[in-house]
Amino acid sequence: MGLKNTSNNYGSIAKWLHWLTAALFFAAYASVYFRHWFTERDTPANWTALQLHLSFGVTIAVLVTLRIIWRIMNQAPAQEPGSKLEHGAAHAGHYALYAIMVIMPVTGYLGTKVDTEYFFLFDIAMFESTAMFAWISTTFNISYQAFEAPLDYLHKNILGAWLVWILILGHVLAALYHHFIKQDRTLRKMTTNK
Repeated sequence: MGLKNTSNNYGSIAKWLHWLTAALFFAAYASVYFRHWFTERDTPANWTALQLHLSFGVTIAVLVTLRIIWRIMNQAPAQEPGSKLEHGAAHAGHYALYAIMVIMPVTGYLGTKVDTEYFFLFDIAMFESTAMFAWISTTFNISYQAFEAPLDYLHKNILGAWLVWILILGHVLAALYHHFIKQDRTLRKMTTNK
């Protein structure tokens, strides 16, 4: 298996970036749901779960940046036969997934009211503490609470609560449709070398 994509398969780097992104999204969700469902506010377990969620989010932001750069540098394998509607839906779904992979970490960081203790190794300052927010606050005469509230609502209540799940479910169902119904190579391109 080569590092770069070929006309038949994704290369090992694209595969690793894809599956690692999926695993990190799962870990980010698992940590935040664990926090909400199984911990009490203001406890060490609650704080640890929050910090893991934030750390996974920062890692996703870095990984998605690398993934976009790699995608620009490497042409995707040839599409499987299908209608214009199928290809259009596939492109729309992928663009939506990439948008979500960018928007979720950005809104998460901008709307977080605490520093990120990145996997308890070092701290990343919350956006409110940065020179960028000082400039925004002064230029637009806006408090952090007014700036952060819509971003936090978007991150938690709109995107995180249901839109991300719909896109992931659609992505998984499309892959299964290609594999079991159409019986083409769409899923195999991301899972095997054959």
